[in-house]
Amino acid sequence: MTRFFLIGAPIAIVASIVFGGGGGSQRPADMADEATAPKATGAPNPLKTGSADEQKALEERIAKMPPGLAAPGKKEIAARLVASAENSTLDWRGQYDSIEDIGDGNGYTAGVIGFCSGTHDMLELVEYYTEQHPDNPLAAYLPALREVDGTDSHEGLDPGFTAAWVKAAKDPAFRTAQDVIRDRVYFDPAVRLAKMDGLSTLGQFVYYDAMVLHGPGVGQSGFYGIRDAAMKKARTVAEGGDEKAFLDAFMDAGRAVMKTQLTERERDTSRIDTAQRVFLRDGNMDLKIPLTWKTYGETFRIDAL
Repeated sequence: MTRFFLIGAPIAIVASIVFGGGGGSQRPADMADEATAPKATGAPNPLKTGSADEQKALEERIAKMPPGLAAPGKKEIAARLVASAENSTLDWRGQYDSIEDIGDGNGYTAGVIGFCSGTHDMLELVEYYTEQHPDNPLAAYLPALREVDGTDSHEGLDPGFTAAWVKAAKDPAFRTAQDVIRDRVYFDPAVRLAKMDGLSTLGQFVYYDAMVLHGPGVGQSGFYGIRDAAMKKARTVAEGGDEKAFLDAFMDAGRAVMKTQLTERERDTSRIDTAQRVFLRDGNMDLKIPLTWKTYGETFRIDAL
């Protein structure tokens, strides 16, 4: 997986500022290397407008909405869809102990959602886990993770970090920690914002997948920059627009970012072209099964949960 340009807008910062979540270590955005920081887009900060009472009313309105992608069955479908694109499998639960450097400039990629040593979310995860379980196998690597954050370096991690990750993944508490940080940083913010934008279960998944792939950055290549670009082309449902037209614009903006990447796999847009757009074309706005799609030329199908 490739998570683009998180250095200029660290995950924990953006997730906590925009949605009030986040935890662990937070690195101010202005500490980013200016050479790698993305160009600002003016992307909106949707849950930080209006008075405190207005914000509270908005939160209450979102809480009263149908669960959508957050319903257990739909969340399972989302996990399988993401795993098909990230790991070429539907067995997302088999990925907790996975770890490798896939050469995308993000250092080690590991775990159930592809936490990266170079994009802050792996550091946030290990800090969260260590707060609860100080003697875990990964705790000794926290200083090195802080040093390599924002780079693709393995300094201080090799040779023992990968073995420590696999060992930690045998602990149910570490697997739970991965789920918690996945939801805190990616799933919950994406679904909440999609609901605010008036999007269906499919639209909520499109947001979630983009949040996973691009990271919650506000630059042109981050999730909020992509949303901002889409909103300049089409109105959200909450603004009175047509959902299919907006999702088409959102997918176009995401594809444009993907096409700028260096490797062939990074430029492959099948997770949009032969998956999300197939569901949209078929009008499957509720992600009803059976579902059939392709990523990287491989066909996947969900007949039952």
